[in-house]
This record gives sequence, structure tokens and C-alpha cells, in this order.
Amino acid sequence: MMNPTLSDLIGGIQTVTLGDEEARRRRTQKSILERKAPPTFQIIVEIQERDRVTIHPEVSKAVDAVLRGQTPQSEVRWIDDTGEIRKTEIAASPLQHKKQSAPKEKVPRLYLFGINRSKLEEAARERKLVIDITATLGEASLLLTTKNYYRRKPQKIRDAEASGIPIHAIKSNNIPQLMQCLDSIYISQSDSTIASAMNEAQDAIIRTKKGKGPVELSPQNAYIRRLQHLLAESSNLSSRSLGKDPERRVKIVETD
Repeated sequence: MMNPTLSDLIGGIQTVTLGDEEARRRRTQKSILERKAPPTFQIIVEIQERDRVTIHPEVSKAVDAVLRGQTPQSEVRWIDDTGEIRKTEIAASPLQHKKQSAPKEKVPRLYLFGINRSKLEEAARERKLVIDITATLGEASLLLTTKNYYRRKPQKIRDAEASGIPIHAIKSNNIPQLMQCLDSIYISQSDSTIASAMNEAQDAIIRTKKGKGPVELSPQNAYIRRLQHLLAESSNLSSRSLGKDPERRVKIVETD
């Protein structure tokens, strides 16, 4: 869901603006994330370990549940010491009518394959992020590589897939691509920043519709700017990005 290259397979994610009454009913902010389209596949098998998988029988319901902060219904299957296949079901958590805060996540441990470490560290400094790079694949929680290496499937890539380690592939080793990659990886650690940026965009939309635009927003990373563009589009307004990173920002204007 956080990988822009793969998210379309589960229907894609878009920003939706709720009405005042619906936002109060859900007890959420007015700007929320929702699935954009039907998923490509009906079922997803998530490889956790070599002999353990989690099966999500209905991808659409699973994605919707995660976006609402719920635990999706799933089935865990594994092979025990006798070679028998065991399974257990995980019931979906009930809808919570109170605002939920996302749990704090550990900083992911990155294993680099074909990625320029000095450029990645420079991109992290631009984004003011602390990254954890490991030299051992077994200690990694995410393998970072390029699409060229991923297509060729060298042994390290196959080892990561067999071990169930997530793989994030980027087009090239340039700084903008690496910064966009870090935006995707670390999005879950910046919920408060996203909420503040979306509230600013919502206020700008209201001002523009009242004829007080155009309005330039505060500088944001590529992921947040994309959400702001989607929010403007859903409100039938135009938007464009101005400036260069790290001062690149969105300008909201009336539709031509």
C-alpha cells in the first residue's frame, strides 16, 4: 500500500474529502485515504516466513480495513514439525467509533542492493530522516534496489523473496528518486505532518473558492504534494507544483 509502484494492484489510494456530517459520524478528519478502484486480484497470499503465510481472502475488504485502522480478516497457515499444514483464522476487528492513533513503528532496517549509499544518505539528510542501513540481509526489514536489478533476479533478490523480506525497487540512483522512495517508506511515521498539510490544503481550497486565491502552500515532500493535488482535483480546482526541493510546494488556483 505504501509502494507507489505496486499500490495500483490493490486498487490504488486516493484522498477523499468527507462532508461535515459524515466526518462527525466517522469521528475522523474531513480528508481521509480510501481505495480508488477494485483490486487486480481477489486474494493475496502474504509470505511471512519460509513455511508460514497469511491469506487475505478479500483484498478489497482488507485494504479498506487497514485504511480505517482496523485488523482485516485473514487466515494464517503454517507447516508444523510433523509436516502437517495448520491454519487459524484472524477475525476482523469491529469498527471503532473513536479516533485511533497509528502505533509508533520502528525505523526500518534497510539492506541496499545496487543502491548508492552516499546518495541515499544525502537524500535522507534532505528529508531530515534517520535511516538504519544493515550490511546483512538477515537483519533487514526491507531490501532497497533498482528496477534493473529486480528484473534480473540475482541471488540476493531471490533470497529476500524466499525469506519474505519486502522489496522496494526504484528507477535509478538519482537524488530525486531516492527522496521519493524515502517518502514512501517513511510515510507511516509522519501522520501528524500529513494531517497538518492536508488541513492547510483544505483551507486554501475554501479561500480559492471564495475568490481569495490563488494560494501557495507550505513546502512538502513529493508524497504529500501528490495528496494535496488529489484533494484540489476532487474539489474541482487546479493545482501545480512550484520551486525546487526542499522548497517545492503546491499552488492551488481556480480551474481554467
